[in-house]
Amino acid sequence: MNARLSPEDKYYDAIDKVANGDLTGAVADFRSCLAADPSMLDAMHGLIHAFKDLGELDEAISVALRLSEIDPDDVLAHTSLSILYQTKGMVPEAEAEATKAKLLGWKLQLRRQREDAGAV
Repeated sequence: MNARLSPEDKYYDAIDKVANGDLTGAVADFRSCLAADPSMLDAMHGLIHAFKDLGELDEAISVALRLSEIDPDDVLAHTSLSILYQTKGMVPEAEAEATKAKLLGWKLQLRRQREDAGAV
């Protein structure tokens, strides 16, 4: 039955499993979602979160690195990497990713301010 669900349905099932504490089930659903639709970046964020909560930091880092390659401007991907590296005691790497996230956040904020100014 799960194979017939849309990627979005699989994603929402995974979110429900995270909320209910079924992290292993959530990982399976996020992976299934991504197998069906590799462009669903929210599912990658969810997978990172589930792996982190399972204590599978290397898996979480691997997914976060892949996400940051797919979307280098994803602030949350860099923030997640910073948190994961910090948790592993990789302080220089954590600080570098935190800096990237902060710079990307500022860049996004400036872009929005320019767009808002142009709309006036």
